[in-house]
Amino acid sequence: MPAKRPLRGEPLSLDLLNTMWREGGRPMDLLKTSEGTRAWLAEAGMDQAGAKRDKVQRALLQTRAAVRRVLEAPANAEARRALNAVLAKGRLQEQLGPRGPHEIPRVPKEWHAAWMAARNYLHLLRTVPNRIRRCAHPDCVLYFLDTTKNGTRRWCSMRTCGNRAKAMRHYRRKLRGHGVERF
Repeated sequence: MPAKRPLRGEPLSLDLLNTMWREGGRPMDLLKTSEGTRAWLAEAGMDQAGAKRDKVQRALLQTRAAVRRVLEAPANAEARRALNAVLAKGRLQEQLGPRGPHEIPRVPKEWHAAWMAARNYLHLLRTVPNRIRRCAHPDCVLYFLDTTKNGTRRWCSMRTCGNRAKAMRHYRRKLRGHGVERF
């Protein structure tokens, strides 16, 4: 059974990033095992039938690293090249169907989920670039799309990271009130 991870349900690219998190100070990685990779693919609604699992896993790991690098250093040309290398694995074919125009992804099976995640990241950059956020808690590595009306969300979860930050501020104020200036 794969590890239960926090913050599910973000857009595909951010959800892929969130397959890495910290638990009890230890790094966790859902994609480290083929079972975890299968679980993420199923949760994301990605059918990888007929694809070689180890290649799918490598494609997802490569894509996750590329998206993270671009998020952390958007001006870095090497980071952009890494993401563009993933995007070069596929293309969209335009078609006219019975319900109108639509696009069909043309991607090798092993790269389908990874390519869709990279493409989703580009979509977020086009539509809501200032709403892609990393959790403000210094020990958290999760990303989210801020969908609040005023765009001020800071935490991946108010219940976990938000409460930890509030508790730490309270603790520091209490220490200062007692003449302790350690933090």
